[in-house]
Amino acid sequence: MNTPKLAWLVPLFIVCAMLSSGAQSPAPSPAKTPLGSMVVDFAKLPVKPTAKGARRELFDGPTATMTNIEGHVTTLNPGEIPHEAHRHPDEEMVVVKEGLIEATINGQSQRGGPGSVFFFASNDLHGMKNVGTTLATYHVFRFITAITPKPATN
Repeated sequence: MNTPKLAWLVPLFIVCAMLSSGAQSPAPSPAKTPLGSMVVDFAKLPVKPTAKGARRELFDGPTATMTNIEGHVTTLNPGEIPHEAHRHPDEEMVVVKEGLIEATINGQSQRGGPGSVFFFASNDLHGMKNVGTTLATYHVFRFITAITPKPATN
């Protein structure tokens, strides 16, 4: 068993356990069926080319303990950013699969390579950039629970 490839599972399970120990979640939206257990084979995911690299969808929907969990895999070309720095009320976790990513959180930058985990807390200003000379691929997980703050209104 290749430990680095499974390293992203541990932080994911820890975050899910922390989030599910909070307030009771409302019943899942009738429009979406709650996600069940699954195995996602990275090699079989459809690749959607983007102007800056590629994207693979993992899952997106409610669970028994979360209002919504969304996961995708992004591949960035060298020197690219996926989008401008931003903030949102839900929490987000990024696990680097390959390459070198620089994450900036509230003005502070830090780099991480394969196996590194970035956690973006609710409403923190954050952005990322591939600062390496090769493709950078990372897994993104966004968590929404019953206690996630509502988005700010302008």
